[in-house]
Amino acid sequence: MSNEPAPRRVVIAGGGTAGWIAATALARQLGRLVEITLVESEEIGTIGVGESTIPTARAFHDLIRIDQQAFMRESQASFKLAISFEDWARPGDRYLHSFGTMPLRTWVADFQHFWLEARARGEAGEIGDYYPEHEAARLQRFTLDAQPPLNYAYHLDAGLYARFLRRIAENDGVTRREGKIVKVEQDGESGDIVALVLEDGGRIEGDLFIDCTGFRAMLIEQTLEAGHEDWGHWLPTDAAWAAPTESVGDAHPYTRAIAHPNGWRWRIPLQHRMGNGMVFSTSHVEAQTALDEFQGAIEGKLLRDPFLVRFRTGRRRKAWSRNCVAMGLSSGFVEPLESTAIHLIMIAVTRLIQLFPFGADCSAERDRFNRLAQNEIEQVRDFVILHYHLTERDETDFWRYVRDMDIPDTLQERIESFRQSAQAWQATAEIFRVDSWVQCMLGQRVKPQAWHGIAALMGSDRLKQSLAEASSGITRSVETMPSHQAFLDSYCARVEA
Repeated sequence: MSNEPAPRRVVIAGGGTAGWIAATALARQLGRLVEITLVESEEIGTIGVGESTIPTARAFHDLIRIDQQAFMRESQASFKLAISFEDWARPGDRYLHSFGTMPLRTWVADFQHFWLEARARGEAGEIGDYYPEHEAARLQRFTLDAQPPLNYAYHLDAGLYARFLRRIAENDGVTRREGKIVKVEQDGESGDIVALVLEDGGRIEGDLFIDCTGFRAMLIEQTLEAGHEDWGHWLPTDAAWAAPTESVGDAHPYTRAIAHPNGWRWRIPLQHRMGNGMVFSTSHVEAQTALDEFQGAIEGKLLRDPFLVRFRTGRRRKAWSRNCVAMGLSSGFVEPLESTAIHLIMIAVTRLIQLFPFGADCSAERDRFNRLAQNEIEQVRDFVILHYHLTERDETDFWRYVRDMDIPDTLQERIESFRQSAQAWQATAEIFRVDSWVQCMLGQRVKPQAWHGIAALMGSDRLKQSLAEASSGITRSVETMPSHQAFLDSYCARVEA
């Protein structure tokens, strides 16, 4: 006799990146404990513009046993070491937000305090000189053999990625049902969802439902009315033009985020094409005007006509309501500036696996899931707002608005702490490290007025030597690396049949 509980019936509404990430992770981690059905319709397209990730994607892939070479080959992926922010604080500015951490730190003070002290003495270079990822990105180099290893993420084709995960999930026992959902049935007493009804009359019952229906939020909002907290007053961008183009030149190991008069433009290099988009605020510029500007800035031949994506920034007040968990765009959206959309899907399904409702009462697990989801997306929100608010641009109403707007108290505290005393921190369970806050604050022209005095206790010769050795070691290491394009060609280039 087995004590193994009967499998819990999990029904995932919607496919795409969110749906197939959830299906693959649940199948691989919970195995026979769950019986998973995913419902999607070929007639309903996916947005598919979130083609950039952060380094947490690697840990998630390890968790669900994804072979990196196979994934990169099938998704036509490239490596990502940084984001290049261009024209943000002022037109003509450029800085890299790279993914590394600097080991020169103590429990008393982080690296920026020692760097600022050395800078004041005239004994330090630019802060990026001390991060291998920064220098490798700047010189378009990459390797997996660096010591210490480079901290990297991926650029990927979201459609190909979902297809890759679908094959794994179906091989692991996930059932895919084709069809449009036309009705969501609820229990008359509890209000829980009991079944999805399809256009062809099919009815899919479940114990737990995962809403991956995108901005429609068909289950979590249209049915359960979980509520939405709008952040449009802090993040007024609400639309984007997107289009793929043929690649022009080698793939660089960073995402480009290029500010323009009413928002910003992305360029994401894949192996087989370039992803392009223009994010803007419809309150500040007409969609046609933004399209004209977008088309004027595109490099390379268009592979399809530009398409318009409208979005709404904010979060679901309850990402888990009753027996439904929202993931991806249905749970909330900040905006694509710091490439966090795929991470938020991955961390949501990871937490669901940890807090999976096997008992009759899961209210405690649900409350904890919602607290963690709220904290994380609000931390992402603050980090993204920072880039807009810390600007000196004033040529349009858009930039004047974000520069002068009131910001969350949590972000104001961070800015003032860094401006006054170079203090930065990584909050509990936050994805952005101290180094990320420091690089972006400095890149946006925030100049600390003071820093921790412990750095002054380090003798001039010792501090200068430590920084010089770190910088020269990075230079030597990066010089031995192959170009990013050459490494891609040898490591994961797709072989056409």
